[in-house]
Amino acid sequence: MIKVQNLHRHFGGFHAVDGSSLEIHEGSITGLVGPNGAGKTTLFNVIAGVLPPTSGKVTMAGEDITGMPPHALFHKGLLRTFQIAHEFSSMSVRENLMMVPGRQSGEILWNTWFGRKRIANEERALLAKADEVLEFLTIDHLRDEKAGNLSGGQKKLLELGRTMMVDARIVFLDEVGAGVNRTLLNTIGDAILRLNRERGYTFCMIEHDMEFIGRLCDPVIVMAEGKVLAQGTINEIKANDQVIEAYLGTGLKNKGAA
Repeated sequence: MIKVQNLHRHFGGFHAVDGSSLEIHEGSITGLVGPNGAGKTTLFNVIAGVLPPTSGKVTMAGEDITGMPPHALFHKGLLRTFQIAHEFSSMSVRENLMMVPGRQSGEILWNTWFGRKRIANEERALLAKADEVLEFLTIDHLRDEKAGNLSGGQKKLLELGRTMMVDARIVFLDEVGAGVNRTLLNTIGDAILRLNRERGYTFCMIEHDMEFIGRLCDPVIVMAEGKVLAQGTINEIKANDQVIEAYLGTGLKNKGAA
């Protein structure tokens, strides 16, 4: 699905991504872990078009997408969530979902005069879709709540719901578990697994909770100092001496967290 070849992203003299190469296979849930400053989020930003690469190449299903802007990648089915949720806080949860699909008829001034029936039909379909997504994520009881009032975990579920409002092919999740209590984290994990198994979503996720990564991800890719250090199953990663050294004793063996 995604192939990254010798990717570099420099900020002046700092090489945040320094010759990374990796593959994300269709239908997988791939974990991306590494110590703080390893270059994980920068790599996500380059793949998702938020930042241009200094050099290197990114392809999606064989098509060169290097440097393509986020809106173009969105229409190709590549979506990215953020560590800090980006909701429309004054709008309801349902309205946040209905905002996602692009090229809606109501966005064109001409249609507001002469295409009202088409707009009404689209809005009914979007409303039904949003309600189906909320039910899938078990937060349908929050449909009319202002998004700004949600807890951190509920906002992460809402971000996941946004990806369900379009035909996502691959979703990049940036620390979906950050600041989320264990109960909601299990709910998020269940939703990711269902989307993968029942709807064929491909995921790649940055995460520091190795228990969560171990439950969901195969393979797991480790980054350190802007480079890909290792790849394998969660047990192989935990037993890898290079990975343990890269974490400088933060305790993959002893603490079970990255």
